Amino acid sequence: MTLSYFFTVLFTFFVAEMGDKTQLMLFALTSKYKIRSIVTGTLAAILVINGISVCAGGLLNEILKNYLWVVKLIATAAFFYFSVTSLKSGDEEEEGGESRISFASLAVFCIFFIAELGDKTQLSAITFGATNGLNPALLFVWIAASIGFFAADMIGLVLAFILRGKTPDRFFKLLAFAVFAVFGFINLYVVLNDLQLNDIMIPLFAGLSAVFILICALILVKNRKSNHNAD
Repeated sequence: MTLSYFFTVLFTFFVAEMGDKTQLMLFALTSKYKIRSIVTGTLAAILVINGISVCAGGLLNEILKNYLWVVKLIATAAFFYFSVTSLKSGDEEEEGGESRISFASLAVFCIFFIAELGDKTQLSAITFGATNGLNPALLFVWIAASIGFFAADMIGLVLAFILRGKTPDRFFKLLAFAVFAVFGFINLYVVLNDLQLNDIMIPLFAGLSAVFILICALILVKNRKSNHNAD
């Protein structure tokens, strides 16, 4: 794995987590637990869930090693999905209730781990793992993903104390949309090129890009109507 790819993974997870529901959830936990307990519980949950995710992705790569274009196609669809869902308005909220666990770090770990299951950051880890396979590079994907994830959440904790409940997440949602969209288009080009579609490659790429843009436009229109009705 190159150093540039390491920082690409790190940056992707950093952007994906900014404004995410688990980061917002940490805002609420600051009023319930000490900062040290939140940090240790969050770090442990990130390391565990990212480790499981990248290994699952690597295993998927080994199973489909003779059909790598399938893995790349799945990664392409995943990145476009993450990009589109970043545009959707509204925040998913977790209703954890009051924890009765005496060990605060363990409580934070459990809450964070459950909240993150099936989230786009976990699916991102699976996607990056799938594109690398079961090899030493997987360790660096895990480290880079965990650093980016953890850094974003720590910034969230700082903002929680500074802003006292105000969450400037719109910018980060748009940034996440752009990052995932770029990865989606890059992977789409690679897949079409690997399939050697020749004359239909450019029209197919343009057509799929147009569909993606149309879906994004429809979501933005829906968001505008929802905001108008809410007002």
